[in-house]
Amino acid sequence: MSSAIYVAFDGRSQDEWYSAFRKLAPGRDLRFWPNEIGDPADIGYACVMKAPHGAFKSMPNLKAILNIGAGADYLLADPDLPDVPVARGVYDDLTMRMTEYVVLHALLFHRRLPVYLAQQRDRLWRSYLQPSAADVTVGVMGMGAIGTDTAEVLGRIGFQVVGWSRGPKTVPGVEMFHGEAGLDAFLGRTEILAVLLPHTPETDGILNLGLFRKLKRDGALGAAYLINAGRGRLHVEADVIAALDEGSLEGATLDVFPIEPLPAGSPLWAHPKVIVTPHNAGDLTPEQLIPALLEQIDRVARGEALRNLIDRQRGY
Repeated sequence: MSSAIYVAFDGRSQDEWYSAFRKLAPGRDLRFWPNEIGDPADIGYACVMKAPHGAFKSMPNLKAILNIGAGADYLLADPDLPDVPVARGVYDDLTMRMTEYVVLHALLFHRRLPVYLAQQRDRLWRSYLQPSAADVTVGVMGMGAIGTDTAEVLGRIGFQVVGWSRGPKTVPGVEMFHGEAGLDAFLGRTEILAVLLPHTPETDGILNLGLFRKLKRDGALGAAYLINAGRGRLHVEADVIAALDEGSLEGATLDVFPIEPLPAGSPLWAHPKVIVTPHNAGDLTPEQLIPALLEQIDRVARGEALRNLIDRQRGY
């Protein structure tokens, strides 16, 4: 019976993750990429973060693939991805951490913290009129589990919140727009744009200069701001810089990038209106994630359906 678990984590914390799997999954048959795979026919399950493309071809008895993170675009791009159920990572604390990140940066722009930090460096004492959160609109682009939670918390803080999703959706307390037909109206209401979209062919490069120019710049903040905590290939780097330089954007927080780590030569590092974080908006510890992955494996072993299944046609 094929019950071995293939674990592939391609990243800076690989050793930490592998040690945690050994600690938290005693008695399980664990096979670690790249050097401890053994007979691929023994493998029934895969827990992966950027698993090497083509790795699954040699696993004839694979039953399910569990993507450790919420974004599965890299996994779905594998041309040899087998026809087995694939689930993405959705965890309560991941949702909260992503919400924290967006709320943190929405408040940072709302309360003009970049301005005051710059003034501190220049020893300048100057205050600005501060609008109420109730007069500022945050637009959440991508209203899945994380986007919906983020919108709810932003609303509790007092912001006006609008949301945009691919298809029609109802979210209590949030004015919703959907599809291409509703995008311009959504952008025209939005002063702080918080992006939590997945990466799909339809969303590739969606954050471009044309989109930024449609944001609301005559609202209470007198400017528009971008927070991209979704996927790196949503934004066009040159267009973000152009929008900042021409004033379509007054500030941008970017946690994700088309190439990661962000190359040292990228002008984003030194741009005075950009905040760069190293794709850590939703970072969780292995100790928090691994039990949830093992529970998913046990569901399959019991003949139950995986939670958070990915629709391959939609890309998320």
